[in-house]
Amino acid sequence: MGGARLALVDLYQAKKRIHELVRETPLVESQSLGAFNGGAIRLKLEHHQLTGSFKLRGATNAVLNLTAEQKKKGVVGVSTGNFGRGLAYAAKQAGVRCVICMSNLVPDNKVQGIKALGAEVRIVGRSQDEAQTEVDRLVAEQGMVMLDPFDQADVIAGQGTLGLELMAQWPQLQRAVVPLSGGGLISGVALAIKSINPSSRIIAVTMERGAAMYESIRAGKPVQVEEYPSLADSLGGGIGLRNQYTFDMVKELVDDFVLVSEKEIAAAIRHAYWQERQIIEGGGAVAIAALLSGKIESMGNTVLLLSGCNIDMALHHRIIGGEDVQLHDESS
Repeated sequence: MGGARLALVDLYQAKKRIHELVRETPLVESQSLGAFNGGAIRLKLEHHQLTGSFKLRGATNAVLNLTAEQKKKGVVGVSTGNFGRGLAYAAKQAGVRCVICMSNLVPDNKVQGIKALGAEVRIVGRSQDEAQTEVDRLVAEQGMVMLDPFDQADVIAGQGTLGLELMAQWPQLQRAVVPLSGGGLISGVALAIKSINPSSRIIAVTMERGAAMYESIRAGKPVQVEEYPSLADSLGGGIGLRNQYTFDMVKELVDDFVLVSEKEIAAAIRHAYWQERQIIEGGGAVAIAALLSGKIESMGNTVLLLSGCNIDMALHHRIIGGEDVQLHDESS
C-alpha cells in the first residue's frame, strides 16, 4: 500500500468538473424509518442518478481527467455492473472506446445495460479478480487505460461529491450509513462529511458473505475472499492486494461496520418498495437493512444512502411479493 492521500480540495475540484454531467439527487425524510431511530432519518436517493447508481460520479471525473492521448487509446475497467454502466456512459459522452470486463456472477440485466451504452463487455472467470486478468492483458497488449472501479484518486474524488452534496442539503447531518464494497464510495463520502463535520459518524454496511473490505480490515491488510452469489451483487469483488487508497481511508474514516444477511437485504428491498415507493437493488438496500434489523443504534440525524437501482425486475417482483429468494452458486 502506498499510503496515498486525497484532500477535500480534490472533491471540490471534481464537483466543479462533473456538475453539469451528473444529477443532484434528492434527500427525503422517511417517516416510516424514523420510528427505528432517535432522530430524523433521511434517504439519499442516489439510485435516481442518470445510470441508476453513484458510480457515474467517479467514472465521469476519471474520464474527464484523461489526456487526449489516453482518450485515443480507450478505457478499460473491471466491474460488478454499476461501475461498468457509469464508465460506459461517461466514455460514450466523451467519445472514448470502452471495454468492461466482468465475472459470470454479474446478473445479465447489468451486462445488457452496459452493452446498451455502446461498451464492449468481456465475461471472464468467476470473480472480479479473475476478470481483472483480462483488463491487465488489454492494458499490456493494446495500451488501453485502466480505470479502477474504486481504488483510484479521480474515482474516489468523484464519489466524494456525493458527500459534499449531502452536507449542502443537510448541514445538521450527524451520521451517514453507507454501503461498502471496494471502498471508493465510502472513502469519498466519509472524507467529505468528516472534513466538514469531524464529529460525524460513518457506518459501513455490507453483506455477510464475501465482504472483502471488512475481512481486510479485520486482517490488518488487503486479503482475497471467495465471492458468493448475493442479492447485494454490486458489493462483491476484492479490494486488490496492492490497494493504494481505499483500505487506508476506510480504516481511518469509518467508525463502525455492519454485516447484513440475505433475508435482511430482501426485507429492505421490500420496505423500500412498499413503504418508501423506491425500487432499489440489494447493494443499494443494505443501509435500510442495517436499520430495520436493529444492527445500528439509534443516534441523531441519520442519512441512509440508497446507492443503486439496477436490479433485475423479475427478481425484484419475486422479492416484493414475499418470496424467500435463494441465490445459488451455479458451480457448486
